[in-house]
Amino acid sequence: MSVKIEVGAGGIPHNQILIYGLVGSVILIYLTYLNTYMQAPYFAFFGGLAAVVALIWGTDTIKHLCSYGLGTGVPSAGMIALGSGVIAALFGATTGIFAPIVTVIIAAIIGAVAGLMANAVVRMDIPVMVVSLIELAIVGAITVLGLAAMACGTFEFLGMITGQISILGFTITSYETSLIGGSIIAVIFMLGAIAIQHSFNACLGPGEQQDRTLMLAAECGFLSMIVVAIMSFAFIDRYAAIITLVISIIGWLYTYAKYIELSKRDAYAWLDAQPILEPKGGA
Repeated sequence: MSVKIEVGAGGIPHNQILIYGLVGSVILIYLTYLNTYMQAPYFAFFGGLAAVVALIWGTDTIKHLCSYGLGTGVPSAGMIALGSGVIAALFGATTGIFAPIVTVIIAAIIGAVAGLMANAVVRMDIPVMVVSLIELAIVGAITVLGLAAMACGTFEFLGMITGQISILGFTITSYETSLIGGSIIAVIFMLGAIAIQHSFNACLGPGEQQDRTLMLAAECGFLSMIVVAIMSFAFIDRYAAIITLVISIIGWLYTYAKYIELSKRDAYAWLDAQPILEPKGGA
């Protein structure tokens, strides 16, 4: 038997966050398609912003799921989300302009299968398990697709598997220097998985507040954006990568400052503790 713990007073309803997260992240990913018309990847940062929005939604989904007493399942939920997401994102990327929509559909199917197996086979019998895993799979897929689009400037599969290398002044196409060929997609997987599971894990407890938890989710998302922005220098125009990096740093500084502010608000006391000094002397 599971007992549901309701969202605290003043919290934003989960369904509202779901709608904002789904619609907002898909629109932001589609904004990266402006790169096609500009003939330069200056709008690649929209992919990272899509991932941030999705991670905020995913963090609230994990909280919603774990309110049924599934506290130790937070890391598992994060890995399921990104594991499902990689499959859906790569499949969706092969469909061209329809990639974000197809990615969402495929992710929802994978999430539904995982949820049904968790309840019917593993016998977890959590009422929101199927719906939550559908949401988490979509969040993982959007996160992967968004960060991939941010790194290489496109959400289309061809752009993820082709790179360029210069030899003796000649530029040739190379699979090994691409996002997928260089295994950068694996780094994106881990960045998304850590970001989606850390926020609720860090804020979990009787003093957990929704705004603080979601702010930490945004901060983790922008931190992941910084890493991907640095890697994007290998794949896209230098000036476009600089724009992405600057936006990522500004977003991280703002959300980190706000998270510290909210942490001080919710803390019983705030002590400026110093590091513990190691004792000196011989063994």
